[in-house]
Amino acid sequence: MTADTELEIKEAFQLAQKGHNNKAKLVASLKSRYNKLEDKTSFHEEFVHYLKHAMIVYKREPTVENVIEFVARFSTSFQSPPKAEEDQQGNSEEEEEEPEDDHPFLSFIFNFLLESHKANSHAVRFRVCQLINKLLGSMAENAQIDDDLFDRIHQAMLVRVTDKFPNVRIQASLAMTRLQQPRDPDCPTINAYMLILDNDSNAEVRRAVLSCIAMSPRTLPKVLKRTRDIKENVRKLAYQVIAEKVHIKALTIAQRVSLLQQGLQDASKVVKEVVCSRLLPAWLQLLDGNIIELLHKLDVENCAQTALDTLTAIFNGQTPEQLLQDGLQLDSRKLIPVESLTCENVLYWRALCEFFKNKGDEGEEMLEQVLADAATYADYLHGYLKTVPVLSEEHRADFNHLELVMTKEFISQHLIHLIGCLDTNEEGGRKRVLAVLQEMLALPQTPSSFVSSLTEKLLNLVLDDNRRIQTVAEVISDVREPIMDTVQPVDENMSRRQQVQLAEVKVQIMEAKQTLEDYITAQDFSRAAELKDSMMELENRRNQILQEIAESNQPADKETHTEKNDPETLLRCLTMCAELLKQMNIKTRIGPTISALMSSLVLPSIANAHPGVRNMAVVCLGTCTLHSKELAKTHMVLLLQIAQLDEVKIRISALRAIVDLLLLFGFQLLSETAATQTTPPPRSPDRQEEDTTPVAEGKTDAPEDTAQSVLVMLYEFLDSEVSELRTETAEGLAKLMYTGRISSAKIFSRLVLLWYNPVTEDDTRLRHCLGVFFQLYARESRVHQEVVEESFLPTLRTLLNAPSTSPLAEVDANSVVELMVELTRPSVLIKPSTNTEEVFVHDYLAVRLCGEMLKDPTAPEIRLYAKTLSNLELSTDDTVKKDLQTLLQQLLEEVRDRVCLRSLEKMMNQLVDSKEQTELLSASALQPVDFNTDEAATEDLCKSAKRGKRGQRKVCTAKGKKTSSKTASSEESDGENVPVVRPSRRAKTAALEKTKLDLNTLINKESNVS
Repeated sequence: MTADTELEIKEAFQLAQKGHNNKAKLVASLKSRYNKLEDKTSFHEEFVHYLKHAMIVYKREPTVENVIEFVARFSTSFQSPPKAEEDQQGNSEEEEEEPEDDHPFLSFIFNFLLESHKANSHAVRFRVCQLINKLLGSMAENAQIDDDLFDRIHQAMLVRVTDKFPNVRIQASLAMTRLQQPRDPDCPTINAYMLILDNDSNAEVRRAVLSCIAMSPRTLPKVLKRTRDIKENVRKLAYQVIAEKVHIKALTIAQRVSLLQQGLQDASKVVKEVVCSRLLPAWLQLLDGNIIELLHKLDVENCAQTALDTLTAIFNGQTPEQLLQDGLQLDSRKLIPVESLTCENVLYWRALCEFFKNKGDEGEEMLEQVLADAATYADYLHGYLKTVPVLSEEHRADFNHLELVMTKEFISQHLIHLIGCLDTNEEGGRKRVLAVLQEMLALPQTPSSFVSSLTEKLLNLVLDDNRRIQTVAEVISDVREPIMDTVQPVDENMSRRQQVQLAEVKVQIMEAKQTLEDYITAQDFSRAAELKDSMMELENRRNQILQEIAESNQPADKETHTEKNDPETLLRCLTMCAELLKQMNIKTRIGPTISALMSSLVLPSIANAHPGVRNMAVVCLGTCTLHSKELAKTHMVLLLQIAQLDEVKIRISALRAIVDLLLLFGFQLLSETAATQTTPPPRSPDRQEEDTTPVAEGKTDAPEDTAQSVLVMLYEFLDSEVSELRTETAEGLAKLMYTGRISSAKIFSRLVLLWYNPVTEDDTRLRHCLGVFFQLYARESRVHQEVVEESFLPTLRTLLNAPSTSPLAEVDANSVVELMVELTRPSVLIKPSTNTEEVFVHDYLAVRLCGEMLKDPTAPEIRLYAKTLSNLELSTDDTVKKDLQTLLQQLLEEVRDRVCLRSLEKMMNQLVDSKEQTELLSASALQPVDFNTDEAATEDLCKSAKRGKRGQRKVCTAKGKKTSSKTASSEESDGENVPVVRPSRRAKTAALEKTKLDLNTLINKESNVS
């Protein structure tokens, strides 16, 4: 068939259904016939007649898709081809005077489609939007259409983006791609796109809008928000769009940091991959591959960890040669010159060294090329740390000085972290590093912010716990009791007496000299000799007095140990002590040195007036008690008192210590604590009779009141107005329940209500912690599922009876029911039972629900209970079925609500049908069957995985919204230009053969009728 051959319309549509036919030849042939016709009306009507056969098919059949593609190509083939730029410039004036009108056939097709977009059939609406999308997409970039037609298309698609069916909304959104006007602040298309991104429940619709929305200052925040979408495919596409369409300079520093932080920490691997492979390379390309410049675009001083993660992601995509060539400007010692150190290059240096260090033997040679030996680096670090200025009170108001100090401290912190990359196997280098660290810790000029990291690096170099304790204790002693020279003050009275004595001796000497001269003149030599001897004694006396005066004026300096108790010194010492206790092995016993530190440093500091000192003392006390059960019993009451009475930060530290002790030693610790204390732990008077939370640790002998008092305290903390304390308490209770230290349906119910409570909506840490806990807890064992089942009705009663002023009145009870039903499914267990006759947790739940409904058959919540019954996964036990059938029969007699009756009848029919199936299975079970075959295990695993995914989805969504099955179907999730998972070639071929649709029968039938 050549291009000049004329085709009938029917024949063209028949050939267009086959994918191997050349569409261009079909278009050319049919166009040739069209151009020769004088009356185009009959052609238009016949063309539309055959087109309608394809438009009534909703399923994405290959034959229908081929026809739609052919129609789009043929309709747009009448447009004149785009002119060259030179011709456009030369004829610009003529074009303005003589605008080109749309071709009659193209206008006819558009009119037909716009008249059909309100059809009752969703298939027709879908094909209309698809055709409009393809027609507009097939036009040239500089194509023009009539303003009136533009407005009509625009209005029609704005209606269709609110269609009930997701696929129609997808095609309508894609069709409006070329109708956007980003510079118009009131563009209706942009407004519709932003509304869809915020509110459309279907992820594929949101993806379609993301793929075609134009970037502007208005739309950018909406696209950024989609990087936090609940669906990973939407998040992935959002990052792709940002990488392709958004310049790095168009983003603020906060937006860049947020994108990298969320993307690199995303739970989905595909999202992390697109950040590493698309976003970061795109930004680097815009910055000419300069990694240091990229760090300048981030706020590295306030987001150091995000910057380190970013650098690691970049390094993973580069070769070792590229890593050694980029960025660093090292001197002959393999060090960055001190005057060249900046926040960005020191962070880059640290990240590169740690990257090579983590490669092990493979990166050792490369590490030697970018980092000096241990001794050289120790001297380099020592010299730089001494240049860090101390921030005095008078300089705090000077912003420039403050910025300089903060910059130097940031650089120093990362230089300290580089110690972990040094090769300390050589004894000389290791000793030099240790000496520098000890000296810097003992220096009072060292900033307090360095103490924790310096102590950590010091302890990492000393592996033996006893040597660690001795080393840190010596440093603490030097810091708190430094050797100081004392000068004795001069005694003024003694000095005055000495001066008087000296004056008297001088007078006596002068008198003696005068008498001596008189004796010599009188030639009385015997008396002169005697006087001379007395003068010698006076001279000696004078010299003795002068020596005493000289010694009193220059007193000797004495070295003494003076204990310092100022808050800064105490905080430094406590920080070193806390770091030591964290690094020690948990099995290391508390020795005399640690006991001395506890009695002389930690315990006195708990009563210190400075909050920072008290908080660090509580951290030290809590960590130390983990090493000794006796110490824990001694100080448990003190920690309980601090958790209730001190400032919020200190209360949280005490609460963490209490939870850690209960996790390690169990509630038996409380009984032993109560036995050693004269007074029991404090207990809230208004909750003593109300709370009856049971403690279910099997081996504990704790008195019930002691354990109850602690649990009541924790329970009250869940109602705290301080979000940090509430979150820490919830996390602690979740840990205690998961490890089996406590088992309480009441606490579990409280945690569920806290998770759904709108008050905690902004507390992302709490929501994330509880969301993970619910899933792990319920899947761990059947005992845990029984706790969930026991908390089901109390939780619902709390929600349904909540007053209108309570935040719980806004919680959707259906979402809570769906969550708890999914958590108690037997198929979600990590190790499901192989006993098919075992009674499921859902069986007990069904009996509870039936009993609750029989209490008041007219209650408004029975619809919810009936709906829940139909979603339960019941066992095949005959006794359970009989009991349920009896209960359901009573309910059918007493319940009058029609909706509820339909659900109950459905439930009854399922029980009857399952009983018949069980009888058939029992008949076939007479033959020997190996229940341990791989096939049976595979089926069980598949069922478990299927149920587990559904339960996991419910747990991970904060609101627990239920999506319809239509939304999740693959048939409705396929859209134009929206990537989908491709099936295998064999599955694809089989599907095509099975679902192939031929329009020829319909066409022939219509032709015969006509």
